[in-house]
Amino acid sequence: MAYIGIGANLGDARANVLDALERLQRQPGCTLMAASGLYRTAPIDSSGDDYINAVARIATTLDAEALLQALQAIEQAHGRERPYRNAPRTLDLDLLLYGDATINSATLTVPHPRMTERAFVLVPLLELAPSIHIPGHGAASQYAAGVADQGISPL
Repeated sequence: MAYIGIGANLGDARANVLDALERLQRQPGCTLMAASGLYRTAPIDSSGDDYINAVARIATTLDAEALLQALQAIEQAHGRERPYRNAPRTLDLDLLLYGDATINSATLTVPHPRMTERAFVLVPLLELAPSIHIPGHGAASQYAAGVADQGISPL
């Protein structure tokens, strides 16, 4: 199982997030097992409109690097640009968890390094998997109180 964080705040953000879920389902080597509800969140360390966020759980036969490449291809199909760190985006797909793997390569860090600090990740992740553990960090639920002050609301 892998968990994918999905977010967008440019263009029709809600449609972009829903399209990303469709594309994950159609991605060879991936099966969309579940998706959280959609959430509206204020930008963190960024500017622009509010984000629409969700988390998807997928089963995949792709290795983590191949999955990352597939996620980046979906972003590119939505015209994702990276002019600067945390820039507003048409679509952002983050590989949050890949089974119980810990990965630190030049291109990929799993678990996602800031996932325990972000309500837009933890709230939808805990909706899908209330008892999930983050490798090297323990129960995801123990981090929920630490992000409770970050504005997030279900759509």
